[in-house]
Amino acid sequence: MTTTALTPAQMADRTGVTIDTLRYYEREGLLTNVERASSGHRRYSEDDAIWVEVLRCLRDTGMTMAQLRHYCDLAEIGEDTKDERQQILMDHRVLVEAQIEERKTALRLIDHKLSFYSDFSGAELS
Repeated sequence: MTTTALTPAQMADRTGVTIDTLRYYEREGLLTNVERASSGHRRYSEDDAIWVEVLRCLRDTGMTMAQLRHYCDLAEIGEDTKDERQQILMDHRVLVEAQIEERKTALRLIDHKLSFYSDFSGAELS
């Protein structure tokens, strides 16, 4: 673990999640062993920041909280769960690829519809 100590506000800025989300991740056991300053305030490491970025990525791409908890539980166990964690990420990658294809299809449809506006400017279109 690195020695950089980020305050909750700095961590939120660094990772793009809110302070409430950081606390939620801690309550849910997704972010563990957060250091405390002598004042008792949370201090996050650079490793914590990288982990939160991974969690955010997985959530933003549709991984459920239950799936995240399972993944984090496996990570806490350690190296013996590497293969299972890799499989979880590979399965999730397939889902993300499908999402990307769905978005590409939607974008093509939007572009097609927009072409009507450029081809028929001034005409009433639905």
